[in-house]
Amino acid sequence: MAKQDYYATLGVPRDAGPEDLKKAYRKLAMQFHPDRNPGDKQAEARFKELSEAYDVLKDEQKRAAYDRFGHAAFEQGGGGGPFGGGFDFSGAGGLGDIFDQVFGDFMGGGGRRGNGGGHGRAGADIRQAVEIDLAEAFAGTKTPIRIATRVACDACAGTGSEDKARSGGDTCATCQGHGRVRAQQGLFLVERTCPTCGGSGRVIRNPCRVCRGAGTVQRERSLTITIPAGVEDGTRIRLTGEGEAGAAGAPAGDLYVHVAVRPHPIFHREGANLILRVPVRMTLAALGGEIEVPSIDGTKTKVKIPAGTQTGEQMRLRGKGFSVLRSAARGDLFLQVMVETPQHLTRRQRELLEAFETDAETGNKHHPESEGFFAKVKEFFEGGRG
Repeated sequence: MAKQDYYATLGVPRDAGPEDLKKAYRKLAMQFHPDRNPGDKQAEARFKELSEAYDVLKDEQKRAAYDRFGHAAFEQGGGGGPFGGGFDFSGAGGLGDIFDQVFGDFMGGGGRRGNGGGHGRAGADIRQAVEIDLAEAFAGTKTPIRIATRVACDACAGTGSEDKARSGGDTCATCQGHGRVRAQQGLFLVERTCPTCGGSGRVIRNPCRVCRGAGTVQRERSLTITIPAGVEDGTRIRLTGEGEAGAAGAPAGDLYVHVAVRPHPIFHREGANLILRVPVRMTLAALGGEIEVPSIDGTKTKVKIPAGTQTGEQMRLRGKGFSVLRSAARGDLFLQVMVETPQHLTRRQRELLEAFETDAETGNKHHPESEGFFAKVKEFFEGGRG
């Protein structure tokens, strides 16, 4: 199946500038990123197509070659690298690296994907989701989590060497100690992490029997995550160094905790403000009175309902809203009144309402809004339709 034109893949014209390319890629990559579409193979394939197209078009030399030769510019020489026989998204220049170049450390990028020059590969980042309720998001909370990850091997102190020597090992013959290898792919020279030493530049001569030279082992860890007051749904919390352990003593990755806030049964959040829809009895709305309403902090506040209150009227309680992140301030609580029509009336209640309705029909101005509306309707049907 023929590949789609890279410009069409990103939905940009052929003369699009760097910022237009970046903006188009960012929008589509956010939509189809695997973290936002878990288990969706079509979204994953689409994301890879977008990353492949952007990786070529964002580079002036690659773009010039593509504009001149099309996809053929990257198919010479075969191989499975980024520009031969399809893109390889597992190593340098891969899917994660392309995404990180645009989004920085968003979704777990940190620019630590492989280190040459005598160091092991840095640990991978971990993503973990936690769910809290609105009251916990208001006050802040601590929540325990368990993650399956790679940790430093105790037997070799994370060195990968049986004698625990961090400097032990021979210079890698494949990369000559640089930790990176280069290969010609089509018109370009591509650099990747050395597959023999994993980027460390050295090959351990006496590998640890427990981790087999990796320096890390798989294990489940327990952590307690502190979630600050005022956190919003979808917030990402970064815990530096709490990700997977790096190989051969290299730095650990980071842990990214994505916070989901469950909807509340009565409060609706809008930024730092809260909305509370309050049903009010028809008689109380007509005569006026006082009601007691809850706050998200667990307290109660008495509110006066003026006589003649209508559905949709809004009352504001200052400082009774939601916490503001990294601040002692709070938003406001807005009460939205809903006047409730009574149901299941007794005979006596019905007689009283019928008497009230008869009184209204005789000319007493109890319902100015409905009277004004139907006066306009009458004018409409009598010819005044302008």
